[in-house]
Amino acid sequence: MSRQIKIEKTSTPKEKPDQRNLGFGIHFTDHMFIMEYETGKGWHNERIVPYAPLSLDPAAMVFHYGQAVFEGLKAYKAADGRVLLFRPQKNVQRMNISNDRLSMPPIDEELFLDALQQLVQVEKDWIPVEEGTSLYVRPFIIATEPFLGVRSADHYTFMIILSPVGAYYPEGINPVKINVENKYVRAVSGGTGYAKTSGNYAASLKAQVEAKDKGYTQVLWLDGVEKKYIEEVGSMNVFFKINGEVITPALNGSILEGVTRSSTIELLKAWGVPVSEKRISMEELLEASNNGTLEEAFGTGTAAVISPIGELRWEDHVMVINQGVTGELSRKIYDTITGIQSGKIEDTFGWTVEVK
Repeated sequence: MSRQIKIEKTSTPKEKPDQRNLGFGIHFTDHMFIMEYETGKGWHNERIVPYAPLSLDPAAMVFHYGQAVFEGLKAYKAADGRVLLFRPQKNVQRMNISNDRLSMPPIDEELFLDALQQLVQVEKDWIPVEEGTSLYVRPFIIATEPFLGVRSADHYTFMIILSPVGAYYPEGINPVKINVENKYVRAVSGGTGYAKTSGNYAASLKAQVEAKDKGYTQVLWLDGVEKKYIEEVGSMNVFFKINGEVITPALNGSILEGVTRSSTIELLKAWGVPVSEKRISMEELLEASNNGTLEEAFGTGTAAVISPIGELRWEDHVMVINQGVTGELSRKIYDTITGIQSGKIEDTFGWTVEVK
C-alpha cells in the first residue's frame, strides 16, 4: 500500500523545454520529493513540494566531510500512455550499499519506491516522448547536520529531483573516443569505488578535463595499484567483444555495479552470446586490437544506456575499433534495452515498473 505523502503543488508552473533540444541535466521539473533523517527518529516528514533552492547551514557536514550518495534512473512514457520505470529496485538496493559504505542511514525500499512513483505521477506531463529522450530521476542523500568534526552525521536530507533529458553524449549512439588514464587514480579495492558517492566523481574530473583537451569524450580508468587492468569509464561500465566473446571487468570492490551492466549481461546470456566477467589488461586489449580480434567495445550506463567506443588511446597507441562505427551487437543491445524501457518491446525479464 502506498504511503501517504503530503503534496504541495506549485502555483507558478514552468514552461516546458523543447523536446528536440533538451541536452542532459539542464532542465528541472516543477516539483521535488524531500524528507529528513534524525538519529533516534529515523526518516520522517516526507513530502512533494515545488522545486526550489535549499537552505543549508554553512557548517553542514556534507560540505566538509563529503557524506553524499546519489542514484540515477529514468522514466519513460510508452505509446499507450503507460509511464514506466526501469529496474528501480536495483537503484534503492545500490543506494543502500552506498549508504553503508559512507556510514549513512539506509532507506526503506518501499518508501523509496513510493516516493519515486508518486513524484513521477505528479510530473508525468514532463516526460518527453521524442526518440531518445526520457525523464531522468536523481535521488540523493546529503549530511545536513551543522558540525565541524570528523564523524558520521546525525541529520540527513533525502531528495528526488527530475530532469527531462536527451542524449548524455553529443555523439548519441554514434561511437565516442576515449582516453585511457595512466597518471591519475580514481579508486582502489577497499575504498569507495563501488559506492555511488559524489567524491568518486570529483576525483575523476581532472583526468576528464585533460582528456577533453586532447579531443576525447571520456576517460577509461585502470586499476589503482598496477595501472594495468581495465576498470570502468568515468560514467559507464565497459564491455569488449573479442573473438566472439563479450568481456567486462569483474567487480572487484573499486568498480560500480551498474544496472545497465547487469541488464546487458542478462540479455547476452539470454541470446546465447558468450559473456564473461573477468580481469582484462590493456596489454591484452592492445594485442586483440593488433591481431584483429577486437570486434566491438561499448560502455553501459543509465545516462547513455549504450555508448559504442570507436577509438581508444593508451600511451602512444591509438586503437580504432570496428572502423570507428557502431557495431552490430552494440546496436542490438541498445535497441533492445531502450525498446523495453519505452514499452516498444515486450518485457520478458520483468524489468519495468508501471507508475500508477
